[in-house]
Amino acid sequence: MTGNVWRGAGRRLQLQEVGTRDGLQAEPVFVPTEEKIALVDALSDAGLAKIEVTAFVSPQAIPALRDAEQVMRGIRRRPGVVYTCLVPNVRGAERAIAAGAGELNLVMSASDSHNLSNLRMTREQSFAGLAQVAAAARAAGVPVNVSLSCSFGCPMEGDVPATEVLGWCARVVEELGAGGVTLCDTTGMAFPTQVADLTAAFRARWPRTDLTLHFHNTRGLGVANVLAAIDAGADRFDASLGGIGGCPYAPGASGNVCTEEVVHALQLMGYDTGVDLPQLLAAAHRLAGLIGHDVPGQITKAGRRLDLHPRPADFDAIRERALARAAG
Repeated sequence: MTGNVWRGAGRRLQLQEVGTRDGLQAEPVFVPTEEKIALVDALSDAGLAKIEVTAFVSPQAIPALRDAEQVMRGIRRRPGVVYTCLVPNVRGAERAIAAGAGELNLVMSASDSHNLSNLRMTREQSFAGLAQVAAAARAAGVPVNVSLSCSFGCPMEGDVPATEVLGWCARVVEELGAGGVTLCDTTGMAFPTQVADLTAAFRARWPRTDLTLHFHNTRGLGVANVLAAIDAGADRFDASLGGIGGCPYAPGASGNVCTEEVVHALQLMGYDTGVDLPQLLAAAHRLAGLIGHDVPGQITKAGRRLDLHPRPADFDAIRERALARAAG
């Protein structure tokens, strides 16, 4: 791009960490409770605006997050950080509220095939369940965000019409009274012009509703989609430490957009993410040891753009020989 199109000029963006839920739930190993707490605390200290700490689901369904209450009660709450939790039903909402969740994140799909495959319900059945959860949250004074999976395409149906996605957004905002909506690229099918169009349409219709974009890097377009969304008016993005996470309908794919990669790119372009990148990288360097395998993120491997390397040990001799050849 040329000119100032991609220059942040200090514009503030909200980076929201989902690795401690969306990432860890997909891992076959159980990360010890105290390590989860330490990781959330490190992410808080690094300056993430929101952290999806865990999910209040059945331990049989997601054993990796069976310690949800202990983690939520053990973390250190940093002023200004929103600590959100995924909840699937009223019972999960009650547990999350009792454990001190600052927000409830509810999920359904914009695609009926994905909703049936993933949640075992039609979209109407899911929406009815979300309405019950939203009522419980309202009674407790806890804000609600609704995440719409497959907003940019369904792995079984293909493209999901923007009118269909926006129709569900309307019901979420106007019927449920959700304060925030997350448009999720669940299997990494989004592309930049599509992202820009859907983002602009949402912002024009609901300018006072918090809009979050949730991208996966399945096909290598994650950061490009973030930039397209920013240009269309978005300012809130989910990302996952190390790029972990994923979806069973995108086998072999990389996970969510990587938090440290997104922060690194945005800071180079002049955006204010509020994140301390060295502290974030310190947390990312611990991740592989916790989950027992390498992670997709590249910044922990290659370093930041200006993390320079020493010259060769014989650099002075090389230079002298080059100068001698030039003079002779």
